[in-house]
Amino acid sequence: MTQINDSISTRTQGDIGFIISDNPPVNALGIGVRSGLVEALAALNADPAVKAIVLCCAGRTFFAGADITEFGKPRQSPTLQDVIAALEGSARPVIAAIHGTALGGGLETALGCAFRVAVPSAKLGLPEINLGLFAGGGGTQRLPRLIGPEKALEFVLSGKPVDAARALELGMIDAIGEGDAAAAGAAFARRVIDEKLPVVPVRDREEKIAATRADPAAFEALAQKLTARARGQLAPAANVESVRRSFTLPLDEALAIDAVANRELMAGSQSRALRHLFFAEREAAKIPGLPETAKARPVARAAIVGAGTMGGGIAMCFAGAGIPVTLIDATQEALDRGLDRVRGNYATSVKRGSLSQEQMDARLALITPALDRAAAADADIVIEAVFEDMAVKKEIFADLEKRVKPGTVLASNTSALDVDEIASVLERPGDFVGMHFFSPANVMKLLEVVKAARTGPDAILTAMAVGKAIGKVSVLSGNCDGFIGNRMVAKRSAQAERLLQQGALPHQVDAALTNMGFPMGPLTTNDMSGLDIGYSIRKRRGTPFPIADAIVESGRLGQKTGAGYYRYEPGDRTPHRDPETEALIVATSEKLGIARREISEAEMVERLLFPLINEGARILEEGIALRASDVDLTWINGYGWPRHLGGPMFYADETGLAHIVARLRDFAAETPGDPSLQPAALLVELAEKGQTFAQWQKDRAGA
Repeated sequence: MTQINDSISTRTQGDIGFIISDNPPVNALGIGVRSGLVEALAALNADPAVKAIVLCCAGRTFFAGADITEFGKPRQSPTLQDVIAALEGSARPVIAAIHGTALGGGLETALGCAFRVAVPSAKLGLPEINLGLFAGGGGTQRLPRLIGPEKALEFVLSGKPVDAARALELGMIDAIGEGDAAAAGAAFARRVIDEKLPVVPVRDREEKIAATRADPAAFEALAQKLTARARGQLAPAANVESVRRSFTLPLDEALAIDAVANRELMAGSQSRALRHLFFAEREAAKIPGLPETAKARPVARAAIVGAGTMGGGIAMCFAGAGIPVTLIDATQEALDRGLDRVRGNYATSVKRGSLSQEQMDARLALITPALDRAAAADADIVIEAVFEDMAVKKEIFADLEKRVKPGTVLASNTSALDVDEIASVLERPGDFVGMHFFSPANVMKLLEVVKAARTGPDAILTAMAVGKAIGKVSVLSGNCDGFIGNRMVAKRSAQAERLLQQGALPHQVDAALTNMGFPMGPLTTNDMSGLDIGYSIRKRRGTPFPIADAIVESGRLGQKTGAGYYRYEPGDRTPHRDPETEALIVATSEKLGIARREISEAEMVERLLFPLINEGARILEEGIALRASDVDLTWINGYGWPRHLGGPMFYADETGLAHIVARLRDFAAETPGDPSLQPAALLVELAEKGQTFAQWQKDRAGA
């Protein structure tokens, strides 16, 4: 064994040389690893006894990607491209022996090798699109030459890894090996030497792109189909352009253009936004201030009280994670209806091919129906998911506490009610926590974990751990009306109402945000949820919306009645402009004495987004959210904020806080009766100092 540097070593086994990377935790391709690889390769190539070289990694994974901490910084030599060029130019054939995950730069490194072998459990992927980039180490050039441009395009635009069996089927690897990766690599190297397997560098495999050269229209049609929903995003188009270069330009020329294009993406706001979210998800799991002795409690079984749409969806989350769950409701009819809905959701997934029939059956077997709350007795966590009625929720928890074992976490799925008041009926309030899922719960990624005044540290950590186990992005929130997300969305709703009063129509309000990349506008969203929900909340809060209230009081409740802000054809959720609703809007403006006017889309964007950003600043002031990035995660995963825009607080930083303060003051002057439009103290403070929410968060973390 020869140690090249702290991360890279070499050894020989007869006529086979080995390069081993040991750079925990994931063998990221930082500068130390890259320089060591080039030096090790040169050393083994200089050894006359070595006839083939195996490139492998110690620890739990092959190179899992580039070192993300180097993103946005000056490039250091050797670059990843230098390493791959050295592998391609090796005098001895190099076999990449893959285990764990070969992602991004890791897979690109493997593509520079003469051959690739993987253990059965390995995963391979090019996820750069998730960071607003494309595979700048040559992945979008070498992969098309290996498997064809069309397959490569689907692969890079999905950003999702594939397992070893699929990688072999696609032609990304040459074999699946037995034993550990080093042994599998050595066995394949033996074949290379003994059978004199021909080495055809990926750069020379032109036959894979010949069909595309002959029929470029097929590639363009596929590209258009795969990017149809990428409105406003730069990375999907850049990936298409890069793959297109694989069959229109020589490799080296394409790589040179790729390098410039990727640097431009990396310097841009969209990639910064996506990198911000990458780190934000990791930060959100960290809860400062808890005692070191606090631990998440083990959760082997769950129970859900309420078999409605939300309760059934939450049960599906647990079943999908392999956790047995009891679904409880008061009547057989409600229970049957809930289970039928769950079966229907699974059946749709089977029909789409995202779930097998065997998986559906296994998940259904994990869901046990029950009519008595006593069935929750053996659960480690019980989540209440009934309708938003304080008296009902308090009765449920007072009863549940008597039925469950000590240490069971009791959680409410309330979306806005006071969790302190709910917990007031409990003798063990330390075991109580809010767990606000978003509808449909089996699809939406966000989980707001809401801390009541007397919630214990163990209960907080258990809720956060459960969220992770069932595939959610969990964000801790303090207790207030609406928590983080719904408190902010209320400010946007108020502005949507005001825009309608002053001259806009529903389709114009929605277009202002969908043109930015939001999947759905706020009024279409309200129609989908049911306008009676917001109506009842406004009645509770005493905050009338004249237009929204008039629409509900006319019998238009949204999609479920075929009309709301829009009209809907039977069995079709497509919103269509509704002349009757639009006439009602105009009539309400006249009744209010408001002269309607033309409103630009730019003004609508500011009116819809700046007040909710302002409320986000207040939430941070009050300590309801721990971090600005937690607010961003809430909106990304629960409210459809486009990932490439980074979330409301990131967007505010990019827009400029001073501009937002100035515009809020304009809005406040126009609407003196709405104090929420006055800029928050934190927002003003940061704007005056020329600082950002990101700097504020960093300063607090270092305090």
